[in-house]
Amino acid sequence: MEIRRKHPNRPINVSILQYQVKVHDAKPNHILEEIVWHKEIEVDQMRERLSLLELKKQIEKAPPVKDFYEALKHGKTQPALIAEVKKASPSKGVIKADFNPVAIAKAYAEGGATCLSVLTDEKFFQGSFENLGLVRQTVDLPLLCKEFIIYPYQIYYGRAKGADAVLLIAAILNDQDLTYFVKITRSLGMTPLIEVHTLEELDRVLAIDNVNLIGINNRNLTDFSVDLHTTCNLIKAREAILKERNILIVSESGLHNRDDLKLVKDAGASAVLIGESLVKQSDPKLAVENLFSLS
Repeated sequence: MEIRRKHPNRPINVSILQYQVKVHDAKPNHILEEIVWHKEIEVDQMRERLSLLELKKQIEKAPPVKDFYEALKHGKTQPALIAEVKKASPSKGVIKADFNPVAIAKAYAEGGATCLSVLTDEKFFQGSFENLGLVRQTVDLPLLCKEFIIYPYQIYYGRAKGADAVLLIAAILNDQDLTYFVKITRSLGMTPLIEVHTLEELDRVLAIDNVNLIGINNRNLTDFSVDLHTTCNLIKAREAILKERNILIVSESGLHNRDDLKLVKDAGASAVLIGESLVKQSDPKLAVENLFSLS
């Protein structure tokens, strides 16, 4: 997948090769590229409102970091559940009209979730960093900042709001940025969850030091089709190295029932990230309990 960057002459990732291009007047080729281009503008505006220096001062007052990896390793359910606080998506539109992030987060925690994921993207997912902060004040579970991170500033912002882990998407980051962002995340005491969609992306990530949590997204980001066998196939292809390095796999997208959970668990996934099929339920707590046969 080719993800061009909006600003001129920035490196972009096309497979593993780096090119320099100008895309001033171009139109985005797909939704992921559109999100990245908008994120360029959004982060510039964030920097204008709050400097990195001031942001780092806020981090000093943030709650202590919780160990996201260890929580998943000893999950409350099998596989461990990362329940997502999510109002909308580009493919589905508004999923939960009466969206209350704090109430949903509390329901997930009471239902048996091991960790939570909070969408922070505003334009495409109707989330916010404010939601992340509110959930942190309310729930004691480890939190993932679910953001399209293209600059270190966003990692610092997530930590300031109480995040314990951040999502790094291999499809939108070149190898140099991935390596650098992992180091920044670790320096803040947080866990990087690196998301891949293909075997090529998985191999890129396995070449990076200090990676112990990889998410496999079952959704094709070009056409939004979902195939749970993406998780199965990628784990099988690199099973030996994943076990050797004690890397936990999180299966993401398209998980709706117990059969889905069994499929990815049997394939070797230690955790699942589920949003839409839980958040749209009238009682998210009961939805978690029913999905994992806890009620």
